[in-house]
Order: sequence, then C-alpha cells, then structure tokens
Amino acid sequence: MRRTVGMLLAGGVGSRLGVLAMVRAKPAVPFGGIYRIIDFTLSNAANSGLSNLGILTQYKPLSLMKHIGTGAAWDWIGRTRRVEILPPRTGEKDSDWYRGTADAVGQNLDFIRDLNPERVLILSGDHIYWMDYGPMVDFHRQKGADLTIAMMRVPWEDTRHFGVAVVDSDQRIREWQEKPTEPKSNLASMGVYVFNTDYLFKALAERSGHDFGKNVVPKAVAEAKVYAFPFEGYWRDVGTLRAYFEANRDLLPSRALIQPQEWGVRTNWGEEPGRPGDRPPARYGPNARVTDSLVSPGCKIAGEVVGSVLSPGVVVEEGASVHNSILMHEVRVRKGAALDHVIVDKRVDVGRGCVIGTGPSDQPNRRFPDHVYTGLTVLGKGCEIPEDTVIGRNCIVFPWVTTSHFPASVIPCGETVAPQD
Repeated sequence: MRRTVGMLLAGGVGSRLGVLAMVRAKPAVPFGGIYRIIDFTLSNAANSGLSNLGILTQYKPLSLMKHIGTGAAWDWIGRTRRVEILPPRTGEKDSDWYRGTADAVGQNLDFIRDLNPERVLILSGDHIYWMDYGPMVDFHRQKGADLTIAMMRVPWEDTRHFGVAVVDSDQRIREWQEKPTEPKSNLASMGVYVFNTDYLFKALAERSGHDFGKNVVPKAVAEAKVYAFPFEGYWRDVGTLRAYFEANRDLLPSRALIQPQEWGVRTNWGEEPGRPGDRPPARYGPNARVTDSLVSPGCKIAGEVVGSVLSPGVVVEEGASVHNSILMHEVRVRKGAALDHVIVDKRVDVGRGCVIGTGPSDQPNRRFPDHVYTGLTVLGKGCEIPEDTVIGRNCIVFPWVTTSHFPASVIPCGETVAPQD
C-alpha cells in the first residue's frame, strides 16, 4: 500500500436522502448512533495501511470538514500519514464545480502527481461496509491490470441501480452495463477502483464525459485490462432513505450484521460539545422498556423503545413510545408521544401526545414521490412538532420548521410541512 494513494469522493448532494441531506453533505449524515456515514470508508482506508488520502468535498462541506478535522481521529496524522481536503477549484472556468466523479479526480491530479504513486485507490464516502483494500491491491498487481473494480453479487431487481459486469473465468471484465434495464449480469460495482496511475491520467485526459461508471469504465473495458475483484462481505449503498433506515437497523442485536467495534470503525469523538466520550451512561427510568435497540451514551429513557437506534442525548419521556425508528442527537420525545417508522434528525422536539407514522403506507409523498414512498416519515433537523399533532406515513417535515408552520393538527399520509407552506 506504500505506493498507493487514496482519493475519497465525498461531495455528493444526496438528494434521495431528502431533508437529511439538506443541511449537510451525504457522507456527513449521522449513522448508527455515534458515527457518520463517511467513518466507515475513512476507517477502512486507515486500517488498510493507506498513507495518503485526498478527500474531495463539494456540497455543503462544513460539517464534513469539521468532522474530519486534522484526520487525527483515524490516525491520519504524522510524518508518514496525511489526509487533505480537496474542494473544487474556483476562478478558472465558469463551471468550476465537480461535474461528476471522474471530473472530481481530474481536477486534483496535481495532488496525485506530487506523491508519485504507482496506483490510485478511488473510494466513495457514502457506503457502509468493512473492507481491507490490501488484498484488492495485491489482486490488481498479480493480474497486471490497468483498472480493478471491487464487485459483488446483488439481487437481480437491484441491478438497475449499479454498473454491472460480465466477466470471464479469469475475472477479467468483458462487458459493462451502467444501470441497465435489461442486465446481463448481477455482478455490481461497489464504487471502489484501483487504477494504475499512468492509465488513470490517460483515461481522464481522453474521457468524453464526467463520470467513472458512465464514461471512463466502459472505454477502459474496450481498450485496457480491467478486472473484477470479488467481494462477499457486508456492503450497503445508503443513498436512499429506505437503505439508510435498514442499514441502521442492521446494527440491532436481532440482526447484528454491522459490527463497528470488530471492524475497527472510528469516529471523531471531539467534534462537538457534549461529545459521546464526555457523556454519562444512558439512564433508564423505573418504567422504561427497551427491546432490541441501540441506545447511545447520554440518553434518558423513561418510556418504551423497540427496534430503534438512538444517538447521544436522546430523551424519551414517560409514557412515550419509539418503535422501529432512527433518532439522532438531542431529540426529545415528550410524554405520551408515539413514533413508528420515523427518521428524526438532530435536535427535534416532538410535542406531548403526538402520533407520528400512522396510517397506510401506500400513499407516496406528493412533493417527493420518488424519495419517500416506503412508509417512512422523516423529520428534518431542529424542527418542532406541536403537541397532539398526528402525522401520517410517507410525510416530510422540513428542517427548522416551528409549530407556527403546521397548517393543521393532522398531517395526512404523503404530505409535507415546509416553512414556505
């Protein structure tokens, strides 16, 4: 790994995560109680022995940059290891923002050139998985490849979301389809690439578009030696609300599919006041009932919590219930409130007697039908829900909405509450 440089793509808008990504970059979205999504890729890179990592940011990067800091939380610091934030270049052209994954790397070739590596490892910051990149780099070298892509089998119905490959008996990719409607294979790209540096520079110079999957990889398959590195562990793209919700629930004791401690996943404990490392243990009242849930430090539980993930500082008051939900930092669920299949961003105040996540789940959100349609309701950061409010399924409450923004005490399934309303 000494002659390999990492480039971590972390500038995505994350539009399918809706209100969760309105206030931060997708890789900075909190996950699993004490982590952020990007922690998994950062930890993989550090644990794999990578020495130099460039992080390409763009969309609302402040919380992400604050979280990464110097990189010390992942041991990205010292004479032989470093992490560097690489924002878009400005002032050279009218369109100076990154226009795609390949364009993002292409704008930062000087970072790679200065380090003079033999290989470039390109990673995505919005996936939850554990992987040692060392065997993939070894595989790449043994095959004499120009490009190697980490790939895994996915259900056939999911292939339309990925680039898929047809390979021969030696794992060489012979055909590539990007998000096909009629797939020839269910071997899907994980968005992890190893390029020989000279070929990467050549491919970026000759590309006709801005993305690796759409433009660079198909051309490489036609002209170069491109191989698929088989992966069989846990990996999930959390780019949709349902995927994000299910990945969080993969941490629950009943599933235990994600093992952050065993995987060596680290986070920045010193990122903000009231950080988890300084919080007391969770406290439980005499009538508290907690089943199959993950409860972080600093939580106070007096009610019922079932099948849920609670971040630090969450308060569930007496008589309140939280079922099958994800609650981020400092959420307060007041007396008598009931939540079911709800994702709640930071510092939300749920008023007394509220019922959130009720009714049929077959009515998609009217404003965002392609994003919220699986029965989940999402409450944006810092919003306030008036007491005794009933909110149906597939509903959205925008960040920073206050009680004065609610048009009625009942919000039907599929509706949205936003400041402009």
